[in-house]
Amino acid sequence: MEILDDILKFSLIDVIDVILVALLLYYVYKLVKGTVAINIFIGIVIIYIIWKVTQALQMQMLSNILGGFISVGMFALIVVFQQEIRKFLLMIGSTNFASRRKFFSQLKFLKMEENATTNIDAIIAACNKMSASKTGALIVLERNNNLDFLANTGDEMNIKVTQPIIESIFFKNSPLHDGAIIIQDNIVKATRVILPVNNEKNIPQRFGLRHRAAVGVTERTDAVAIAVSEETGQISCFRDGEFVPFSDTSELAEVLKKDLV
Repeated sequence: MEILDDILKFSLIDVIDVILVALLLYYVYKLVKGTVAINIFIGIVIIYIIWKVTQALQMQMLSNILGGFISVGMFALIVVFQQEIRKFLLMIGSTNFASRRKFFSQLKFLKMEENATTNIDAIIAACNKMSASKTGALIVLERNNNLDFLANTGDEMNIKVTQPIIESIFFKNSPLHDGAIIIQDNIVKATRVILPVNNEKNIPQRFGLRHRAAVGVTERTDAVAIAVSEETGQISCFRDGEFVPFSDTSELAEVLKKDLV
């Protein structure tokens, strides 16, 4: 009967509370999904559930041990999840929801003008051309996180994405070829952008600063980065600080289209 009474007392505020907690857990899971941190996250959830069960069963000794572990372990979690916490705070602080079609598309009752879809086929075609000529390139595709704080380090642009435009930007004698470009909604918003560089030693030594910069920006934001090696002509894609596997550029195009939906 007590359970029934609790259900009857369930108010609108309780419903909102549950929804907000569910959204929070969803975004935390989305941030750590596909990374090593996902195993730690699952382990923490399991320990927390066991702790609550021991509390409900009044198992005082085990409950106190787990409770102490969780309270002290919060400081360790800040260190372990440093990159994820930074990305989560950046997502909250810098995401421009009003200009993102993706966010409003999830709310069926809201209508807004459709933004231009990024021309992935033109980007891939340009990468194939640059790969054949071993022209180095670094392309950052903006998603939810606003990258204005990075765009400010380069030259502001407002150019529609086309294959010739991308090839001309990274042409070896072009004054704009050095650094990365940032693309948002089919517009090149900045060139010669300076990206944060990953200094970890787990990146193969054959990759230079261009690839380390691609790892660095995708670790700190939810952007996707494409790098074309100047030495080998190899095309690489990065998301969440990790390599995105693909068999050919046609598969890469499909992956990018799904990421930018």
